[in-house]
Amino acid sequence: MIELQGISKIFNLGKANEIVALGRVSLCIERGEFVTLIGSNGSGKTTLLNLIAGTESPSTGVIRISGQEVTRLPEYRRSQWIARVFQNPMGGTAPDLSILSNFRLAALRTQPKMPTIGITEAFKKEVRDRVALLQMGLENKLNQPMGALSGGQRQALTLLMCVMDRTDILLLDEPTAALDPRSADIVMQTAKQLIEMHQLTTVLITHNLKDALQYGNRLIQMENGDIRRDLCATDKAQLTLKDLYAWFE
Repeated sequence: MIELQGISKIFNLGKANEIVALGRVSLCIERGEFVTLIGSNGSGKTTLLNLIAGTESPSTGVIRISGQEVTRLPEYRRSQWIARVFQNPMGGTAPDLSILSNFRLAALRTQPKMPTIGITEAFKKEVRDRVALLQMGLENKLNQPMGALSGGQRQALTLLMCVMDRTDILLLDEPTAALDPRSADIVMQTAKQLIEMHQLTTVLITHNLKDALQYGNRLIQMENGDIRRDLCATDKAQLTLKDLYAWFE
């Protein structure tokens, strides 16, 4: 469970260029929920995700994960619960390392070990079997540098790496924004399968309103640093694409 109580975030406090990115938002995301987050640029979506991840600290309020207060806990300490996929396919991987070494880093992300430690034949088989599920032919190219892959391939592999170690929460920050439509569809379908398989608590930020309708069992619209709409699965199922477009008129 993710709990945010009275969370605000103010940048440049007390200065002429002060910005209120979030204004006392309270939100509870139950274990296993898949929340889709939409809103115009500057509405507070990414700030909210950053506060959950620990990239930013709130100006006011309390954050709890599974009942434990983590308000001032740094990002690296929250990695025991949280995995994140960024908009830029280059952001979640080490481009100079092989696919296999990237997976080993992901499996050891909560431990200060080198990526070459523990790459056994059993680990190679585990990675090969997981990568084969993508049907991209990458299972036979595990020694290829991650940086040589396409954006879609890297995002799909990043999703797989998110569940190499114990993960409870998956944060998806516009994971398909930089991809072509076919790659975007593969990435989202992969995400859906992994979320259901591992029963992950998930927050997805997207500007793609079709994806907002298709994915997730809860839909939140943000506006001017606050939550304007919060719809459960039943209410969300009644929406059409036309309804969503009308929200932004």
